[in-house]
Amino acid sequence: MSRLKSGNACYRSVQNLLSCSLVSKNIKIKTYRTIILTVVLYGCETWSHALREECRLRVFEKRVLRRILRPKRDEITGEWKRLRNEELNDLYSLPNSVWVIKLRRMRWAGHVAHSGGVAYRVLVEKPEGKKPLGRPRHRWEDSIKIDL
Repeated sequence: MSRLKSGNACYRSVQNLLSCSLVSKNIKIKTYRTIILTVVLYGCETWSHALREECRLRVFEKRVLRRILRPKRDEITGEWKRLRNEELNDLYSLPNSVWVIKLRRMRWAGHVAHSGGVAYRVLVEKPEGKKPLGRPRHRWEDSIKIDL
């Protein structure tokens, strides 16, 4: 996914800020949401992604959040422990990126259905002619039906 490559590049550009111990975690999370996540989710309303891309997006999000929130030191043993997914979800209470994509896609579908313009006609009308051989491609309309 090219958006994840752009997100990685964006993360590397602000990595010094996100790894600094003097900056609070709230500012780091706001930086992640306003800079990195907006780059990754640009144009997500029109994506027709499969489960594989959703998994990649979740992995990217968890990796960046683990780097932002940093590992914790156990008070009893003194060992560093990595944050588990449940702990990470508790610390980052905002909705994950897959949920945001689904919400934006549904909002965009409402705009397309309400407009009645060219985009709606392309979505509703069925093309004539033969279908190509093989499995049908996953379309944007299929993603909307799954989200509903």
